[in-house]
Amino acid sequence: MAAFVAILGTMAPPRPPLSRLFTVLLAGVLAGLVLAVAALPGNLLLGFAAKAAVGSYAALPEALRTPATPQRSYLYANDGKTLITTFYDVNRTDVPLDEIAPVMRQAIVAAEDRRFYDHGGADLRGLLRAVVSNVSGGGQQGGSTLTMQYVRNVLKTDPGRTAEERAAATEQTVGRKIQEIRYATALEQRLSKDEILNRYLNIAYFGSGAYGIAAASQRYFAKPPAELTLGEAALLAGLVQSPEAYSPIDGDADAALQRRGYVLDSMVDTGAISAEEAARARAEKLTLRPTAQPNGCTAVAQGHDDWGFFCDYLRQWWLAQPEFGASVEEREQALRRGGYTVVTSLDPQVQATAQKEATRVYSYDNKRALPIAAVEPGTGRVLAMAVNRHYSLDPNPDGQANHPNTVNPLISGGDSVDGYQAGSTFKLFTMLAALEAGKPLSTGFDAPSRLPTRYAAEGEGSCDGRWCPANANPEWMDGYRMMWDGFGRSVNTYFVWLAEQVGQEKVVEMAERLGITFRADADATFAENDAADWGSFTLGVTATTPLDLANAYATVAAEGTYCAPLPVVSVTAPDGQRVPVGDPSCRRVLDADVARAATDAARCPVGQQSTLAQCNGGTATSVNRILDGRPVAGKTGSSERNATETFVGFTPQVAVAGIAANPDDPTDSVGAAVQAKVIDAVARVIGTAVAGEPEKAFAAPSRELIGDPRRPVERPPVEQRRPSEERRPSEERRPSPSDDQRLSDLRRWLERRG
Repeated sequence: MAAFVAILGTMAPPRPPLSRLFTVLLAGVLAGLVLAVAALPGNLLLGFAAKAAVGSYAALPEALRTPATPQRSYLYANDGKTLITTFYDVNRTDVPLDEIAPVMRQAIVAAEDRRFYDHGGADLRGLLRAVVSNVSGGGQQGGSTLTMQYVRNVLKTDPGRTAEERAAATEQTVGRKIQEIRYATALEQRLSKDEILNRYLNIAYFGSGAYGIAAASQRYFAKPPAELTLGEAALLAGLVQSPEAYSPIDGDADAALQRRGYVLDSMVDTGAISAEEAARARAEKLTLRPTAQPNGCTAVAQGHDDWGFFCDYLRQWWLAQPEFGASVEEREQALRRGGYTVVTSLDPQVQATAQKEATRVYSYDNKRALPIAAVEPGTGRVLAMAVNRHYSLDPNPDGQANHPNTVNPLISGGDSVDGYQAGSTFKLFTMLAALEAGKPLSTGFDAPSRLPTRYAAEGEGSCDGRWCPANANPEWMDGYRMMWDGFGRSVNTYFVWLAEQVGQEKVVEMAERLGITFRADADATFAENDAADWGSFTLGVTATTPLDLANAYATVAAEGTYCAPLPVVSVTAPDGQRVPVGDPSCRRVLDADVARAATDAARCPVGQQSTLAQCNGGTATSVNRILDGRPVAGKTGSSERNATETFVGFTPQVAVAGIAANPDDPTDSVGAAVQAKVIDAVARVIGTAVAGEPEKAFAAPSRELIGDPRRPVERPPVEQRRPSEERRPSEERRPSPSDDQRLSDLRRWLERRG
């Protein structure tokens, strides 16, 4: 009977009127019986509870009799040997009860179980109070005692149990609640109240990553639990009911203070403190001294703090995987206590080159940064994540918000990092949308210096009230262009025109299809509501990240197969069983021929040639030299006033992106001069990634998507001027093929195709 009432008290989801009425009536019938039992003297009540428990202390799960020792999880590089770091429960340290301030012990009892010292594991009076409150609209209350909560916490986090068993420890069923009561009553037969209270305080979750009172007192107040004041103890005790919602660091500080007031009132009711003491504590201003949560990513192998950015990305990925628990809290515990062996996708050699190149362009203490990401096409596995920053919680000099130390996700984005404008690299999405719409690579347009569009605009960049984009270097860019040389020379007016032909909304949708995430609120709103009028989208005005950009280009390299970014190769549980989370998650998002055609044009920027030799100039021709003619493709990008400079390059085996920017100040222009350095840095990372790998050629596109490239050919000056946005005077250029050579190549190709 008591167990059934307990279910009513702890399972209180919203009910329709008839169901609520039924519960009220049923509760009324049971209330008399429960009150009769609850009115018994304390010793008889405890005896009743003991007899109600079926089983004994010896029959309890081992984790309840002997609390499980957390096991470390190990993270290795993709060779399975190079240790990156270990994760363990560094933010949970067991402390004896005499090292916990008495006010903390009193506060947790007052907040969670006022009759803790009077019941035998299951409090019938508390269960009745919860039933009455829940069904009468007096607020949601649980009927679980501290002992029952301890049982639940142990069973749902025990690394020795399966995921299903851990999930069963919190499911809302009569059977689970009866088992919880049985276990709690059996524990109370053997353990003293103080021992149960000590175990509870060492395992309870207090929010913001803090498990146990020792971690919580350090996390929120930077002190050991023995030194907690009354106000601090009341605040911490109040967090247990809803750790994430009440956390004054990550949740709602006002709600935390209100909850602190409730705990203080409860302590007055239990006689632990006087009303005057409660009033003084309530009047105290909330003063936090938050210390960063100890994180395995800040403890990577010595001399490799750059690995921390990849490690943090893996941790965020882990916390999103349901295989490791039903909630973020459970997944965090699984990582820190579960004893997993994780072989990550990080390639130490590629990472080392990426870090070397990032710091060659900008030093660690430079306010500007070059985040670089490398992704494997066809799997989405992330091979490297580098930036000229130390992944560290160490303080920075005054005025330097994010350098040389930071733990912000500068490469992958998230939290407060929306990303950076990637300029003309977004022309790829316009080209793909056009090809998918049936427009061949030979689609021609006489690109003017400025192109009046249908989009309204005012001020600079407008022509008679219309947006009027311009080419960065008219001498080198204006004239009749097709996709090959339009992409190779990065002709703004050609691609704005092309986007108008296929529809801006299709270009935006293409970018999203290839994994571009709109993290900035303004970008997300525009994409959802005004995509058809987002004329400047093709010029890369939205914020993105090197990881998103590298993965989008990797989709083209994989001939249209998109794979979600993946930081692991395998995850193995302590029992040797593989957890099914290491396999790539891929799907076809582009016709292979469309991807091949885009790749054909993307050979032009890097100084190589398309299938029919239609490339006649590129903005990153040093790449061909650095990779010694190995098949490669890519695209440069400069945002307005050279605020950022970007290069993405890819082969069939790897895609790499780097974006030079100031993460703290988007108005700080990095300048055009750094473009050449970014290009060379990305090319060298590609070189390391493909070193020793067989050379793979790109497949040629179909005749339908090539179209008919025969047209009047522009004859550029012998000494072509580089575009001002991407000028590199000393760069070697591949000579443009003659008209006769183009026609000869075309005839041979047509003959082969019949």
